Amino acid sequence: MGSNILKAIAKYRHYIKVVVDIERRILGGGGQLHSDCESEFLDDGSRQANLWGAGFMPLTQKITYDSLINLRPRENRSMEIQDATIRELIAEIIQQLLGRL
Repeated sequence: MGSNILKAIAKYRHYIKVVVDIERRILGGGGQLHSDCESEFLDDGSRQANLWGAGFMPLTQKITYDSLINLRPRENRSMEIQDATIRELIAEIIQQLLGRL
């Protein structure tokens, strides 16, 4: 989803599920499941290794880093993103694309 659609969703929601492609620096969100956005990105050419699930709370600007799509036995053994560098990239992309809603 484009950032304009997410901004519209954010007006009515306190929490938005987002998926971020850290290589392409794009995000999508607003669905019921992170995996819905993940599928769309994969169909659009994103690589699985670059897709991470997070949550964004527009009112407080808080970002959470947990999603089932983050479970990766070889690189991330938790629903929460463990790598600080990846977390920083995700935060940067969310702030850049969604800014202060």
